[in-house]
Amino acid sequence: MLAPIAAPGAVGARGELSFQVQTLSGEATTEFAEAHEKDLHLIVVRTDGAEFRHVHPQLDEATGTWSLPWTWDSAGTYRVYADFTPATEGAEGVTLTRTVEVAGTFAPVTSEVRRTAEVDGFDVTLDGDLTAGTTSDVTVSVARDGKPVTALEPYLGAFGHLVALRDGDLSYLHVHAQGDAPRVGSTAGPEIGFMAEAPTAGRYLLYFDFQVDGTVHSAEFVVDAGRGEMHGASDETHSDDADSH
Repeated sequence: MLAPIAAPGAVGARGELSFQVQTLSGEATTEFAEAHEKDLHLIVVRTDGAEFRHVHPQLDEATGTWSLPWTWDSAGTYRVYADFTPATEGAEGVTLTRTVEVAGTFAPVTSEVRRTAEVDGFDVTLDGDLTAGTTSDVTVSVARDGKPVTALEPYLGAFGHLVALRDGDLSYLHVHAQGDAPRVGSTAGPEIGFMAEAPTAGRYLLYFDFQVDGTVHSAEFVVDAGRGEMHGASDETHSDDADSH
C-alpha cells in the first residue's frame, strides 16, 4: 500500500514530497526491481487533468522513504501515483495512488478534445482512435518548424512514454510502447507508436514524454473513446495493476 504522502500544504511553499511503499502490515518496502531504468516512477496530476508531472524521487534505504524537493504551482486536489515493480520473483508492475490537498485559489480547467499540442517549439500530434473494450493503436508524431523530428532520444528505455488517465476518476490505464527497446546512442522519429486499452467509452487524458538534445518535453492530449464490444470488461479500471509505459 501507499502510505500517506507528506508534501507542502499550499501553493508556493517549498519543501519535500515524501512517502513510503508499505506492506499491509505497515512495514516499509525497500527492495524494488528496475523498470524503464528506474526503481519507481512518480506521476502527479491535478484532478482536472492539469499540472501533470512525471518524476523520479530518491529512496532512503535506511527508512524506506522516497522523497524529492517539491513546490506546488497551483491549488487543488492532486492524485499521486507510485508506479513500480516489487523485487520478488514473478512480480508484475504495480500502481498505487493517493490524493493530496493543496491550499490556495483554485481555478479548474475543462478538458476539451485536442489532438495537437505545442510544447517548447515542437508541434506534437496524436493519431488513432480509442475504442472501449479493446486494445487500440495510437501514434504520436513530433515536428519542429514544419519538419519531422528524427532525433528523438532514448528516455527511460524507450523513445517516448505515454501516460493515459480516464477523465473524471483518473483511473490509470494500460499503455505499452510498440517496437524494441532502443540501443544506446540511437535516435528515432518522427512517429512513436503505442497500444492503449480503454475499458469504457468516454474522455481520456494522454500525456506524452519525449527527449531531444538531452531535454525532456511533455505534450498533453484529450481524446474520446468510442463504444466497442466490451468482452466482459467492467465499468471500473484497477489502478493497482496498470503498466504506464
